[in-house]
Amino acid sequence: MAFVSRGQRGSGGCYTFSSRPRAVENRPKYREPPAEQTPVSYGNIMYDRRVVRGNTYAQRIIPTVTQSDRVELQRQHEASRRNIGRKRAREQLGSTTPEPLLGRQHVDVQTERYLEELSDVIEVKDTVCQTDEFLDRPPSPLFIPAKCGEDVGTQIEDGDLFDFDREVRPVVEVLVGKTVEQSLVEVMEEEELACMKAQQRAFQELRNIELMEVQRLQEAERRRKEEKERRIAQQREALRRERETAEKVAARALGQKFVANAMLTVFTSLRNQGFFYDPVENDVRTNFLPWLMSEVDDRLLKKEAARRVLDGLIYEVATKREEAFRERQT
Repeated sequence: MAFVSRGQRGSGGCYTFSSRPRAVENRPKYREPPAEQTPVSYGNIMYDRRVVRGNTYAQRIIPTVTQSDRVELQRQHEASRRNIGRKRAREQLGSTTPEPLLGRQHVDVQTERYLEELSDVIEVKDTVCQTDEFLDRPPSPLFIPAKCGEDVGTQIEDGDLFDFDREVRPVVEVLVGKTVEQSLVEVMEEEELACMKAQQRAFQELRNIELMEVQRLQEAERRRKEEKERRIAQQREALRRERETAEKVAARALGQKFVANAMLTVFTSLRNQGFFYDPVENDVRTNFLPWLMSEVDDRLLKKEAARRVLDGLIYEVATKREEAFRERQT
């Protein structure tokens, strides 16, 4: 590594150091173009990644980036890796957020030290380029006149301007400080995650207790409601039975009062119509009397027939005697 220093010769002719040593920068071969000109990247078309080879079904758009864009991309890649590492650490720790209560909802909040803009819209930038057939000649370097004057040099031995042990101490202190700070941050994050898990566990236990209490109250309310409905049903059944009993008593009293007056009339009417009768009298009337009348009729018919036969015989005998008597008289 080379170091450059500037100095001036004093009035006494001794060398005086006036600036701190610095490392020589790696300068490009050609000078940077002016600010108003757009930097142009040159290269062989055979090795240009912007030239698509093969099928174009899944082509990639590779924009031409400058040195500053590379630094920005590297920074974005490092930020994305850090985010992925944080997500993996959170997934491994298994820190989950409990379900929201009724009527509430969770909201995503950034807890990082530096807030970042969150957007679902992906920034897309189209870049078009046209390769030239021949490379352009680089711009001519600026004219620098030849130096005039007297150059003075000096010999710097090892250890005169740079002491490694002394110069590396701030770097080591910074590295150790950053490492210790990062370790403390990680320890604080672990303690914070442990505290969050403990709070979450306590909140979950409190929520379970509240849910159990709510379930107990709901069960008690359900039992009271069922008991109330059962008592109401029993009261309604008792009222219905009492109403039916009252109606039956009223109907019985009304029936007794009405039947007391109408019983004699009804019985007399039914007896006259033949609904109430003596079984022996009914048997004599329906069975014996018809049989007796039929027997009497048969006897009378037989007697009348015998009388008629007897009258016929008597008439015939009398007729014959009368004829015989007349014959005797003649």
